[in-house]
Amino acid sequence: MEKYNCIIVEDEPLAAEILRDYVDQVPFLNLITICEDAIYALDILQKEKIDLIFLDINLPKLKGFDFIQTLKNPPNIIITTAYHEYALQGYECNVVDYLMKPIAFNRFLVAVNKLKQPIETSPTAVTTIENERASIFFNVSKKKVKVYFDDILYIESVKEYIHVFTTNKSIPVKFQLSQIEEILPKSHFLRIHRSFIVAKNRIDAFSATDVEINNKQIPIGRSYKELVQSIIEK
Repeated sequence: MEKYNCIIVEDEPLAAEILRDYVDQVPFLNLITICEDAIYALDILQKEKIDLIFLDINLPKLKGFDFIQTLKNPPNIIITTAYHEYALQGYECNVVDYLMKPIAFNRFLVAVNKLKQPIETSPTAVTTIENERASIFFNVSKKKVKVYFDDILYIESVKEYIHVFTTNKSIPVKFQLSQIEEILPKSHFLRIHRSFIVAKNRIDAFSATDVEINNKQIPIGRSYKELVQSIIEK
C-alpha cells in the first residue's frame, strides 16, 4: 500500500493531538512529526520527503498562507482552521481540502481520501479570479466546467450530488453541500436549509417559511429560520 508521509503544522496541543489520533487510524498515512510553527515545518521539508501537510492558518511567526507562498513545489495541503472566511483563499492556493474545527473524523476521512482518487473523478473544485470576477471549476463528466459565482441562483443537495442552478443552466456535481458552503464567500451566499444554499442578492421575496428565487420556492429549514431572517432583514 502506498503511504503518504505527512506533517501536522499546529500550535494548539489539543488540536494537534486530535489530528495525530486521526492520522494514526488511516493506514495510508505516515506521520513524520508535529510542527508547532511554520518555521519548523520549513526545516522538516528540507530534510524529509513530505507528501501531505495538515496546516493551521493562524500560526505564530509565519501565518499559514504566507507559509504556502514560500513553497516552490508544495506538497498536498489540507487546511485545518476555525476560520471559515479564508476558504476561498485556501482553494485559490489549490489545497486538497479546507477543514473547519472542530473536525469530525468522517470529515477528515473525506479530505484524505481525495489523495487516493483519480483526478478525473475527484469531487474537487478549483477557484480562480479572472478579471476580478470570481469563478469555480467543477469536475463534471471528465470535464472542468466553469461557473461564475455571480451567476449562481441557488444550490440544492440531492443524495451524494449537488445541483448548481445558474441563470441559464443546472449542473449536477458529485460534491457535498458542506464542502461547497466552505468555498463560497459568506458575504454573498447563505445556507437556509440542510439541502439548500442561496445567493443573497438573488432573493426576490421571502416569508417565514421560504424564499423565492426566479419563481422557485425554496424552503427555510426550521433550525436556520432565525439566522436567515436576521440576515435577510438587515
